[in-house]
Amino acid sequence: MTHAGSFEGDVLIYPEGGLDGIVAFPNRPALRLALPTQPPTVSVVIPTLNEARNLPHVLAAVPEWVDEVVIVDGGSTDGTTEIAVQHCPKAIVIEQTGHGKGQALVEGFRVTTADIIVMLDADGSTDPAEIPRYVAALRTGADFAKGTRFVVGGGSSDITGLRRLGNRALAGMVNRIWKTRYTDLCYGYNAFWRSCLSVLSVDCSGFEVETLLNIRAAAAGLRIVEVPSFEHSRISGVSNLNAGRDGVRILRTIVAEWVRPA
Repeated sequence: MTHAGSFEGDVLIYPEGGLDGIVAFPNRPALRLALPTQPPTVSVVIPTLNEARNLPHVLAAVPEWVDEVVIVDGGSTDGTTEIAVQHCPKAIVIEQTGHGKGQALVEGFRVTTADIIVMLDADGSTDPAEIPRYVAALRTGADFAKGTRFVVGGGSSDITGLRRLGNRALAGMVNRIWKTRYTDLCYGYNAFWRSCLSVLSVDCSGFEVETLLNIRAAAAGLRIVEVPSFEHSRISGVSNLNAGRDGVRILRTIVAEWVRPA
């Protein structure tokens, strides 16, 4: 993994063969964290709930050099956990004790041991082949790498017009309050150094987890990079996402973080 890049001001520029073009950082002081002296190890955390038909495709696309795959199952009844072990013998499979995507990620984060943690969806919407982009961003200076569907090199074949509009409005609110320049707020493909867990301090249960992570990363002064990502349609099954319900939860999260004592 030799995805080198260089800084020009607050912009990280990747050479040909690296990331697709230019990725801009918010102009804020960096929280300098201790980086490993050896090539970092990588954990992938995948929350699952009845994803037996999708998981084989996702696991097959995870790069071989990924050191650890943690699957957190929320009580599947379709053989998801058996499929996970069958298609990825090295996977660490744990049964979720709580409910919701946020809680699943919290439980997965706890059992990881690698230097870098990558969040991946089990439905095929997030492409594991993009993992090197996130690792490259972290290895070249970022503390937190967040995916975005709304820059050159990104896109979506799944998002609806209503969700796009809501995402834009909520991102605008976060940008004004925390002086960020986020182009995408509600996307679940993110990666960060494991040493950031203490400042991110995830404590939510639902789909608002991505928003919470983005806000707390900014509030903590982490150096954040947006990584172009393409969101694919779910391979099989029906999403548990509800635009109205989850939009309200995200709005409540933004307000709660705004008034939360520093």
